[in-house]
Amino acid sequence: MKSAVETLNPTRVRLTVEVPFEELKDSLDAAYKKINQQVTVKGFRKGKIPARVIDQRFGRGAVLEEAVNDALPRFYTDAVNEAELNPLGQPEVDITELKDGETLNFTAEVDVRPTIEIPDYSGIEVEVDAVEVTDEDVEKAVEQLRERFASTSPVERAAEDGDVVTIDLEAKVDGEVLEDGIANGVSYTIGSGELLDGIDDAVKGLEAGGEATFTSELKGGSAAGREAEVTVKVTEVAARELPELDDDFAQLASEFDTLEELKADSRTRLENMKQYDQATQAQERVLDKLLELVEVPVPEKLLEDEINTRKHNLEHHQLAQMGLTLDKYLELQGKTAEEFETETREAAIKGIKTQFVLDELVNKEKLNVNQEELTEHLMRRAASSGMSPDQFAQAVVQQNQVPLLVGEVARGKALAVVVEAATVKDTNGEIVDLDDEDEDEATEAETAEASAEGEGEDKAEA
Repeated sequence: MKSAVETLNPTRVRLTVEVPFEELKDSLDAAYKKINQQVTVKGFRKGKIPARVIDQRFGRGAVLEEAVNDALPRFYTDAVNEAELNPLGQPEVDITELKDGETLNFTAEVDVRPTIEIPDYSGIEVEVDAVEVTDEDVEKAVEQLRERFASTSPVERAAEDGDVVTIDLEAKVDGEVLEDGIANGVSYTIGSGELLDGIDDAVKGLEAGGEATFTSELKGGSAAGREAEVTVKVTEVAARELPELDDDFAQLASEFDTLEELKADSRTRLENMKQYDQATQAQERVLDKLLELVEVPVPEKLLEDEINTRKHNLEHHQLAQMGLTLDKYLELQGKTAEEFETETREAAIKGIKTQFVLDELVNKEKLNVNQEELTEHLMRRAASSGMSPDQFAQAVVQQNQVPLLVGEVARGKALAVVVEAATVKDTNGEIVDLDDEDEDEATEAETAEASAEGEGEDKAEA
């Protein structure tokens, strides 16, 4: 077999392959054997029909077609390996010549990973938010904890902001009560915004036994997104009572003996959260700077596939779970369809470029992923997916996604190398020293997204 490579553009090549006919022998034998098992010829036992009889009865062309279809993937793979290409997706194959007993010639056009030169990234500098926790931040955190330990007691008065009311709901669309439009005994805190728009105004001022009707757009159910006439009846009004902020509360709500210890712990927790946010911000900004330094051509077909995948996942998975259409989502976001298209395209381009660059860094820095790192990453991904580690691991294996997880970890390590070499300062001008744990976690948060964005590419390579 002889092959040659023609570069059509930085991300696409054409392979020209010439195969001597004798190299088709194994596939021809397999073709005759397959046809033998599928057809019946009077006078011959099944599977024992001579090749010349198959040629006479069914045509040599049918045998050649079967043989070529069997052999092409093998010859294509050999040509790709010989040329040391990194193909993306499936090739477009065209048989240019097939002469029985002489030769098989074909071409294959395919997208390939572009050649990327990683420049010196040690000079990257980024600025991130300073880690500052104010007394007001601590007071707010303690107040939120206090809210969780609030108690309620029924009152015989009209409902007010902050009260917890027990209500019955009935929703009508076009005058008809919806099958799933009745709910009884619903507990609702006035002002929480957790139910329908307009319900706060409807129930405020009502005592137990009172009812009101209002119009609201349904957020879920069979008539999600439609205007409905909603009747709400209050069956109980209860006042919320907050515990006193003292040492007794600290002992009730935490493992601490005093309120001051609880506040100190809250401050520490807030500082840790802000440090994590700072590390994530550093990862994102270093990555953006790195991408600015590297010229990365993006295969157009890969880009279009990625855009379509993003749209499909958003519309048929994320929005469907929320009972929203794409049009309604754009309306809530205050975006036009054109703005959505532009943002989706830009995000897809960034995702693909990120994967290309980090994969090249993995090769350049000779980074490997060990079993412990893979296990830790799997545990994190399982937790974020709401699955147990065993369930997640089983799903990963069944879907042949282990290489995808390995790629995510490797890219995370690659980005960590760049961050370590970069200069990170906060808004106060202080050098930020990202410890390993925060850096790893923030890296995985960033690269997990980038890997998801490039998932179509991983599947194509597999």
